[in-house]
Amino acid sequence: MTQEQVFEEYSQFVMNNYKRTKLVVARARGSTFWDLDGRKYIDFFPGWGCSLLGHCHPKIVEAIREQAGRLIQVDNTFYTVEQGRLARMLSERSFGGKVFFCNSGTEANEAAIKLTRKHAGPGRYKIITMEKSFHGRTYGGMSATAQSKTRAGFEPLVPGFVHVPFNDVDAVAAAIDDETAGVMFEPIQGEGGVNIPADDYIAKIRDLCDDHNLLLILDEVQTGMGRTGQWFGYQHTGVEPDIMTLAKATAGGAPLGVTIAQPEVAEAFTPGSHASTFGANSLVVSAGIATIEVIEQEGLLERAVRVGQTLADRITEMKSRFAFIEGVRHRGVMIGVQLSVPGAEIVSAALELGLRINCTQDTVLRLLPAMTITNEEMEEGLRILGEAFARAEAKLVSA
Repeated sequence: MTQEQVFEEYSQFVMNNYKRTKLVVARARGSTFWDLDGRKYIDFFPGWGCSLLGHCHPKIVEAIREQAGRLIQVDNTFYTVEQGRLARMLSERSFGGKVFFCNSGTEANEAAIKLTRKHAGPGRYKIITMEKSFHGRTYGGMSATAQSKTRAGFEPLVPGFVHVPFNDVDAVAAAIDDETAGVMFEPIQGEGGVNIPADDYIAKIRDLCDDHNLLLILDEVQTGMGRTGQWFGYQHTGVEPDIMTLAKATAGGAPLGVTIAQPEVAEAFTPGSHASTFGANSLVVSAGIATIEVIEQEGLLERAVRVGQTLADRITEMKSRFAFIEGVRHRGVMIGVQLSVPGAEIVSAALELGLRINCTQDTVLRLLPAMTITNEEMEEGLRILGEAFARAEAKLVSA
C-alpha cells in the first residue's frame, strides 16, 4: 500500500479531528521510526510522551506477547494476578495509596474529580485548577483545563472549576471558599509550555490544602513513571498528594490510566460508584509491570537525568548561534525550548530533515525523548535540530 492510498482511506473513513502530518509511520524501534518508503526519522517526541522506554521495547513486546497467550481481557467482577501485582508496585513506589485502573489520562482525571467530590460530601464540589493546564478532553477533564482553545465550542461545561494563575500561591489561597473540595494541577505543565514552578510551590499548596481540609490532586499523566528523573514529579518536593493520576508512559506505550489515592480518601469509592470496563486489561497491566521492571533493571531514572541534562546543555549552547532561542527549561527528559518566534516552521523543517519534535503554546519547542535513547540517536537528533534552527534563522534574515 502506498502513502497516497493510506491518505485516501483516512479521507474517506476517519474523522478529521487531528491535524495530521503527511507521513505514514510503518515501523519503529527505540528512538527511531521509518515511514512506508523506508525513510528513517529520529524521534524526540515518541508517542506524544507515551513511549518513555522508546518504541517497541523488547521486554514490553515480550510481556504483551506472553500475556496474550494466557489472558487478554477479564472483567472486574473477578480478580487477576496481574492487576493486584501492578497496583502493589505502583503503590510501593509512590505514597502507599490504593489504585483505580482505567485506559487514559483523561479517564484517570475524571476518576480523581469524582473521588474528590465524593470524599468532600454535599456542598463542597469546587476544584481549583491552573491557567495553561491540560487535564484531558472528556467533559470533566476539559472543564478542569484552563485553555480556551480546548474548551471552545463545547459549552456549557461542568460547573465547579475555578482557574487561577500557575505558580501563584496567593491566587490559590484567594480562590478557596466554603464550597472548595480540592486543588488540582500538574507538577510541571506540559501542554502549557513545560512550565516548572518554584521549588516550594507544591509544598505551599499542600499547606493550604491541609489548613482548609482540601484534597491535593496532582496530574502526573506526563510527569509520571520517571520522566523527571524520579518515579513521580512530586517526589522532588518532599510532600505527598492525596490523589495522583498517571497514564502516557505507565505501560510502555500501551493504553493504561491510573488514579492513586491515599487509603482514607480511596474509601469514598464503594462498589458501583465508579468503573471502567477495560480498566486493568490484562495485556496492558502486564506491560505496566514490565515497564517498572525495565526502568529499575536498566537504571533509567538516573539515565533520564543524564540524558535530559545533556540535551538541555547542548541546546543552551545553540543560543549563541541563534538569537531566537530565549532559554531552555527542563527536568529529566521533559524539555521546553522557549523561542521568541513561532515554532511551527522549525517543527516542520526538523521533520523534513528527519527529526520529530513538538511545538506547544506557539513558541515553545517541547521534547519528550525516551529514557532509552542512545547517544548516537541523541547526536543525530541534535545535528538535525541545529539544521532546522539554521533554516529558521535564514528565513528571518531574508524577511
